[in-house]
Amino acid sequence: MKSATLAYMEATSDIARITSALRRFAVSREWSQFHTPKNLAMAFGGEAGELMAELQWLSNEEVTEELFDGDLRPRLEDEVADVTGIDPVSAAWSKIERNEERYPVELARGNARKYTDLAKDGQAPQS
Repeated sequence: MKSATLAYMEATSDIARITSALRRFAVSREWSQFHTPKNLAMAFGGEAGELMAELQWLSNEEVTEELFDGDLRPRLEDEVADVTGIDPVSAAWSKIERNEERYPVELARGNARKYTDLAKDGQAPQS
């Protein structure tokens, strides 16, 4: 069994690596200009709303069932919250991988268009 200190150090290491990967992702696309405190706070609120919308009209039993047998789990992974039983580190890495495909550097650099808008031009994959 891991000690609490070792578990903390591993989690800190994972978070540091994820943070570094997210920074590289944003810098390569010249998105730092959009990452102001106001924009990040608004994005955080939007993501929380998306998580709530996925669960809004489901009963607790339906949520439990869908997490294990339905397609709710992959949708929630993008809106991850620890209370759902989803490993936030694994979910973060999965989201980074999907976003690498959704936002190719050559199309996303320097603009704040959503991947679906890039895809409308037939230039980026939809996922």
